[in-house]
Amino acid sequence: MSQKPIPFTPLVDSLPAAVPFVGPETLERMRGTPFDARIGANESAFGMSPKALAAVIEEAPRSAWYGDSVSWPLREALADHHGVDPEEILIGAGIDALLGNTVRMLARPGTQVVTSAGAYPTFNYHVAGFGADLMTIPYRNDAEDPEALLAKIQETGAPLAYFANPDNPMGTWYDAETIQNLIDRIPDGCVLILDEAYIDFAPDGTAPAIDASNPKLLRMRTFSKAHGMAGLRIGYTIAHKDLITGLNKVRNHFEINRLAQVAALASLQDLSFVQSVCEEVARGRQELYALAEGLGLKALPSATNFVAIDMGRDGAYARSVLKELDARGVFVRMPGVAPMDRCIRVTVGTAQDRKIFGERLAEVVASLS
Repeated sequence: MSQKPIPFTPLVDSLPAAVPFVGPETLERMRGTPFDARIGANESAFGMSPKALAAVIEEAPRSAWYGDSVSWPLREALADHHGVDPEEILIGAGIDALLGNTVRMLARPGTQVVTSAGAYPTFNYHVAGFGADLMTIPYRNDAEDPEALLAKIQETGAPLAYFANPDNPMGTWYDAETIQNLIDRIPDGCVLILDEAYIDFAPDGTAPAIDASNPKLLRMRTFSKAHGMAGLRIGYTIAHKDLITGLNKVRNHFEINRLAQVAALASLQDLSFVQSVCEEVARGRQELYALAEGLGLKALPSATNFVAIDMGRDGAYARSVLKELDARGVFVRMPGVAPMDRCIRVTVGTAQDRKIFGERLAEVVASLS
């Protein structure tokens, strides 16, 4: 018996059957064995605060209940931490979910949205998924280009733009004065997403002062990186109350589970642990810089929990390095757009991760030379 085709919308029919990232678990299934070093997804290798873990264990028996739909205790604590009002904070299932709802809120089908070519691909995924048109500007000197971003916003009249500081995938960053200058010049009718997922790892003076009175800015932060909760999926945005109201109109109100809420609250009260993670990451970055130099390569200075290593040739060569590392049990990733794709991107893992990576990268470089 013939079957009628599934009545997908024309938009869904037009989209590729793909997601921004192939996860390490999928890669492990494809290769038939686990990785020896999982250092490609910028997860924390150092886990969450012991206080956060204890809070999760204590709360686990209550998992039959929905989480607080407005995450009020966590919002109160974050508001106190950042010096804003709880009504100027919204909790989401990681920055990824917040990005999707922001695109849904501000970009109609056919709307032009501005970002950098090669920047965080999940934002692009949401733009495509809601039928908007992505307008991109190139990186300059391996960094996102605020002047070019502004020019493209003005050229297109885009209602939404994306900029990360520090940046993923290159790890580069701008100082607070440069970012504040970008914020101050965003034209009326446009909202800037400032993705600060890696801000905990950045030098002092990277983040401008928080001002939630600006209706043209959404600052997004996460518990996935320095707090070690990528698997719990929890992040937040700080923004003008009207933007928060708009997001509340379209978000999934029970997407933040109880365990994520209590873990994030406990971690926020254990910032000495988070600081210890940042210090270990800083030491690990130095090891990766030295490793690259010892192999005749160049590591880009990073303000994140990963390091981009310039393999010294082109994207095809860097992809061959990635393939050989995969064959040797090491999971890393690389930028997807030239000329940044001459690099591989390595998460700062544990001391053992770093040892394995160093030994096997040396083998790969020797085998491909």
